[in-house]
Amino acid sequence: MSVTPINKAAATGLSQIWFTRCPVPTASGLAFKLGWLADEFASDGIAIATLQEEAAGSPLARHHYDHELPELIREGGNMLALAARAQGAPNRLIGLTWIDEGQAIIVRPDSGITEARHLKGVRAALPAFSQRPIQSHTRGSSIARGMTLHGFKGVLASADLTLDDVRFVEVDDRLSATAGVAANAAGDRQGLQGLWAGLTHLAEGRVDAVYVKGAAAVDAARRLGVVVGIDIDKLPEQRFRVNNGTPRPITVHQSLLDNHLDLVVRFLDQTLKAADWAAQHLEGVHKILEGETRGSADAVTVAYRDGFHRSLHPDLSAERVALFRQQKDFLLLHGFLDADFDLDAWIDYRPLEAAYQLRAARLAAAA
Repeated sequence: MSVTPINKAAATGLSQIWFTRCPVPTASGLAFKLGWLADEFASDGIAIATLQEEAAGSPLARHHYDHELPELIREGGNMLALAARAQGAPNRLIGLTWIDEGQAIIVRPDSGITEARHLKGVRAALPAFSQRPIQSHTRGSSIARGMTLHGFKGVLASADLTLDDVRFVEVDDRLSATAGVAANAAGDRQGLQGLWAGLTHLAEGRVDAVYVKGAAAVDAARRLGVVVGIDIDKLPEQRFRVNNGTPRPITVHQSLLDNHLDLVVRFLDQTLKAADWAAQHLEGVHKILEGETRGSADAVTVAYRDGFHRSLHPDLSAERVALFRQQKDFLLLHGFLDADFDLDAWIDYRPLEAAYQLRAARLAAAA
């Protein structure tokens, strides 16, 4: 495939590109924070705006959950992207990343739970389905519930156990008073930690194990005096670690591909540039991630490790697509998708192929 030319005429009628990402390590988030996305499109008169910063609190913010904003590029958790597609959204999958990011089973210090086989018979916290003003979002945006189920499934499977081998105890997905007091000092981190309200139930002895993910969860667990019993990131096979962020999809609206494919390619090129930069600047990445993940510096270091900064590049390899299919099938089976759909037909390989070629051409020209 030939490299897509940089054609400013393609930008006619488009004054703004929106993008959204989850509070996790993403190349698009790095490219934005480094100013490279704004620089890339400045000469075209196209502004780069984010749903997290520019649209926070506005009606546009809801589009992080759906894909009804034609100018939107999304790099985020797969539950929302898959649920939107299952509900008929005209989004297309154009890339997948894999970043192990602090998945763990949290337990009390005296539990004796240190291996997957120790989970047999325990009481596991299961967050309730989220309540949303937009009813169609209830399934796909019940993120804590979906992540918990698949998190426990993967750990249990690594020890030849199943979900039937634990007793799930449904917990409210909101912070209890205890967790709220513990999280007050964290400011806007509290919302993320509220995903794991089961930590309070754990600390109070009402459950024995809680699934968590990410830097903010590490901070919350420490404040409540509970610890990592099983480090899911250390499980030997990727299939045991498949979840909402593994793999993480990049999706776009079909109309953006139809009318402005060149701009999508250039956007992806800047994310590849950011991924290249990240591979050589771990300290800089950690600094940006403190803001992106809303976790402390120490929690970011604990949650994101083992060379994660060298693997931010998206791809659409057969292996990664197969892992993504595992997630889709799991979500369908457990009621997080409204309908099944053809995953292979959902993928558009063109933008990422062209972006890699454009990045190679730009690097060659710079050399």
